[in-house]
Amino acid sequence: MSYVPHTENDIKEMLASIGVENVDELFACIPESLRLKRELDLPTVLSEADLTAHFNDLEERNLGARSVFLGAGAYRHYVPAIVSALALRGEFSTSYTPYQPEVSQGTLQAIFEFQTMIAMLTGMDIANASMYDGASALAEAVLMARRINKRKRMLISQAVHPEYREVIQTYCRGGEIEWVEIPYDKESGQTDLNFLREKLDGDTCAVVLQSPNFFGAIEEYEGLEQEIKAEGALLIVNVVPALSLALLKPPGEQGADIVCGEGQSLGLPVAYGGPYVGFFSVRKEYLRQMPGRLCGETRDREGGRAFALTLSTREQHIRRERATSNICTNQGLCALSVAIYLTAMGKQGLRELAILNLRKADYLKKRLAELSGYEIRFSSNTFNEFVLRCPKKADDVRSTLLMDGIVAGLSLGAHYPELEDSLLICVTELNSREEIDRLVDRLASV
Repeated sequence: MSYVPHTENDIKEMLASIGVENVDELFACIPESLRLKRELDLPTVLSEADLTAHFNDLEERNLGARSVFLGAGAYRHYVPAIVSALALRGEFSTSYTPYQPEVSQGTLQAIFEFQTMIAMLTGMDIANASMYDGASALAEAVLMARRINKRKRMLISQAVHPEYREVIQTYCRGGEIEWVEIPYDKESGQTDLNFLREKLDGDTCAVVLQSPNFFGAIEEYEGLEQEIKAEGALLIVNVVPALSLALLKPPGEQGADIVCGEGQSLGLPVAYGGPYVGFFSVRKEYLRQMPGRLCGETRDREGGRAFALTLSTREQHIRRERATSNICTNQGLCALSVAIYLTAMGKQGLRELAILNLRKADYLKKRLAELSGYEIRFSSNTFNEFVLRCPKKADDVRSTLLMDGIVAGLSLGAHYPELEDSLLICVTELNSREEIDRLVDRLASV
């Protein structure tokens, strides 16, 4: 579409219509001292070729990272070309919310398939397709538990992603929810379940765990649900990264009532932090308390397979006092990308990828455990992420390696002051053995 500016006559007619003589009068409410009395100091106009060259010059000033071992909720994985080739087709990328099922069958089926595969991965009965990201999905899970049992006391592990915990606090502000943090065990890195049992009582709304947790430790909570249910509370399990579900026992088979998390590791690039896609699955008895959108399968008048949004519980669909959320997206393209990725990988391919991530991380752990001055911080089993104790502040170690083009994980001191000497390191299939060995060699020289 071409850009056609207003003519002088157009401007005069508009000003006359609203009753002012000139454009300056529109800004009369702004004090004179705050108004700019000169032209903006902008560079001269560049041609397309010159502008491209200018941006290339700026790019070369950036410190390039040749090796990245950073995870902490955002994971680098290879995304097959088929994902973008299909997800960005015009039929999908230009589609709006599928309120009219008769003209939205392709979009609705994609949502349905996404829900089905998430339910299979998590071991739960039902999944939706409407969560912005992992953090907001977990916050919605807490609000859902509050609606179900009408209690105000929540127990949440300190090993849950710290930024996710901040989002929960924001969501629950003003909701009269009592917040009780359960510490992590300093030896294993797992949630202190004995402390949790001490705090668990009849006033507890929900218990919130993450597995693998923020330290990469796999929580051993199977059987805990019996004690939680005995007090009438719900067990919420957050999963980050979602790829771990291809290898670990599903939370649904370990007694979870609500399973949520971040699906970015299943076919979405890191992309400077988004967009991401949260997932959310529950037991059947809690279906009507789910937030967001749900796509169901039905039959059309001719008996053919058909899809439609069902059990809509947003405030624009039902009375506000009965609404479960005001989520305004189904993350359509992101959910579609995940569905395509999972379909392309298949059960066996996804499992093999998860094993590859596990083995590469295990190789690095063993190399680092032999390194003088360094120590693997926690003793628990991990997936593709773990914590390394350094001989000096982790920030200093990380900064030194960054000069060599190595992003050596996340310094934990900002979130856990007691771990200021520790790095959270992640390994995926994109980290070659040569990169891993180079990281070890550089750490040895710090």
